[in-house]
Amino acid sequence: MQYESERIEYKSQITSDIYKEVIAFANTDGGIIYIGIDDRGNMIGIDDVDEAYTRLTNGIRDAIVPDVTMFLRYVLKENKVIQIEVGEGSYKPYYLKSKGMKPTGVYVRQGASSVQASFDQIRRMIKNSDGDVFEEMRTVAQELSFDEAERAFRRYKVDFSEEKYIALGLRNTNDEQYTNLAMILSDQCQHTTKIAVFGDEANITFKDAKEFGGSIFRQLDDSYSYLALCNRTAATFKGLERVERSDYPEEALREALLNALIHRDYSYSGSIIINVNDSGIEFISIGGLLPGLSADDIRSGISQPRNRKLAEIFHRLKLIESYGTGIRKIYAYYRDCAAQPRIEVTANTFKLVLPNMNANVTAVGNAPAVTESSSMVVTPQMKTMMDYLAEYGEMTDEDLQELLNIKKTRAYLLARQMQENGLIDIIGRGVAKKYKLKS
Repeated sequence: MQYESERIEYKSQITSDIYKEVIAFANTDGGIIYIGIDDRGNMIGIDDVDEAYTRLTNGIRDAIVPDVTMFLRYVLKENKVIQIEVGEGSYKPYYLKSKGMKPTGVYVRQGASSVQASFDQIRRMIKNSDGDVFEEMRTVAQELSFDEAERAFRRYKVDFSEEKYIALGLRNTNDEQYTNLAMILSDQCQHTTKIAVFGDEANITFKDAKEFGGSIFRQLDDSYSYLALCNRTAATFKGLERVERSDYPEEALREALLNALIHRDYSYSGSIIINVNDSGIEFISIGGLLPGLSADDIRSGISQPRNRKLAEIFHRLKLIESYGTGIRKIYAYYRDCAAQPRIEVTANTFKLVLPNMNANVTAVGNAPAVTESSSMVVTPQMKTMMDYLAEYGEMTDEDLQELLNIKKTRAYLLARQMQENGLIDIIGRGVAKKYKLKS
């Protein structure tokens, strides 16, 4: 009598457990399932072989994804026994359609048992099947929504219908499962951007910190809005003329943020780190340079995108012009500045440092620079809001968003900072909330 083993499984009758056994063998090294033999090896047979065979073949086809039928061979044995020969699949992991590509739906063979696969085993199977390009691999999380992505594509007048998902790289061509690129664009994106504001150049004394999550498009908008609030202005005088200059060129902030979001290594779970202090802003993204590139190459505009399909999407939305131009633009914005941007690279990180253009700067004509107090920064947007309040007395949250053409999150952050700086009063909450100049 032959016993169950790593390659042999007995089932006395057809049950839903048979699907798990097929999956386990296909995800491991293959095996044989006998239906009509109990777990002690005794032949008991099946009453209606034809009905059982039809139910079995249809059930396996409908219950398991990707399609595993090409790796199966059915043999009708004597004594009313069905033999299923399962070969090792070439597009692992195979899983229960009703459970999805997660441990409750993915099984592997372990000794004489079929057990749930771990997340690490699932990721390893995906990598072996899909290759080593992270954004093209199937994502473990398949229940995704794209509200933010749809808004971004609509804003830039680009089609984002489901028919375009495969062409964009959001679904693969084999079984139309979502890719890691889809996960990055989705509202369920697991990666975040962290921004910390420090009161010292050693980045030890915290003043404020924010973490932005959700779709990469949401992170782009929220992070840029917050950095804009950190971008103070300084005033110098040339004769009687007052000349104002921001700490950082807005375009440089934008390009540095886009560079961090597009080129980071998303196969790691860590966050993009942005550190802000009085001397500069550090953009630190996970993933060093790709093999063959140096920091000098990057400064010269040579680029080999790690996430090619992600970069193509941002190019299609006209958020970037072409590969490699962002860093060159940043250096161009600092052309006449004494302090230049810096690129620092390790094996696993890429750091871009933007110097504060107003740090230790003297005014034109050797007059001392007059820098607004950090607690009383008045940006152009703040001044526009204050001019409106001086004219009309009060405004609603919707008025603010319409006046400055900004989104709700940006309006909230702006108003809160102005309140903290003693520039305005916030009266009421929710839809009844109004803003007035500080009395």
